[in-house]
Amino acid sequence: MRALPARRLASSALCATLLTAVAAPTALAADAGPAREQRARSAPRAPLPGADGLAAQARSLGDAGGVLAAITPLLDAALKADKGQLAKDQATKLAAAVQDAIKKATAATTATTPTTATTPTAADPAAPTAPAAPASPAAPGLTKGGQAGTAAIADVKAASLAALQKAVDGLAAATTSGDPAKVAPAATAVVAGEVNVLAATLVGGGLPAPDLPGLPKPPSAPAAVPPAPAAPSLPAAPAAPKPATG
Repeated sequence: MRALPARRLASSALCATLLTAVAAPTALAADAGPAREQRARSAPRAPLPGADGLAAQARSLGDAGGVLAAITPLLDAALKADKGQLAKDQATKLAAAVQDAIKKATAATTATTPTTATTPTAADPAAPTAPAAPASPAAPGLTKGGQAGTAAIADVKAASLAALQKAVDGLAAATTSGDPAKVAPAATAVVAGEVNVLAATLVGGGLPAPDLPGLPKPPSAPAAVPPAPAAPSLPAAPAAPKPATG
């Protein structure tokens, strides 16, 4: 009778041992998961070399692509409509989508333009007078890498976006004017505006040069403006004659 309880105790101990052996790795793995994630979050991250420049290039292309994608529905609707005429609410909706995309691209362009300090106005006599800012040099021409001054090219991009918005407004007005003859010239102006925005983006976005085989290379601009020729010197005045003596 005494052997039975001992056998039962041995069986219970064996089951407990087996359960511990099975459950222990699972518990350890469950605890190791959050610990591993915590170590991964707290570990210092090394930045990818050149990541900032590549991200700026991608944003520049994305901004231009967003503008072009918003214009395409307006152009398609105008060119496929009967006599190029759209309902006023449809034209307004399509033009508003383009306006939003142009505003976003313009904001991204002006955000990269260097700002200059402003001097206090006459209405605030208590404000100290700031020294006059030095005159800014003339906008540099294109360099061998196809880049221009940041401020100058930002102005060009902003101007191209403003001109494109004006062309889009003209197309929207033409599609609701009742005059089919106005639609084609307005659509042509929009396409030309898109090309200008793309050109300003490609030149000023710091993008790599195209390497497509067979693509002709664009003409390279001179690295520096040649100096102006010196003004010719005036001839010396002849000496006055001496008075005759008697």
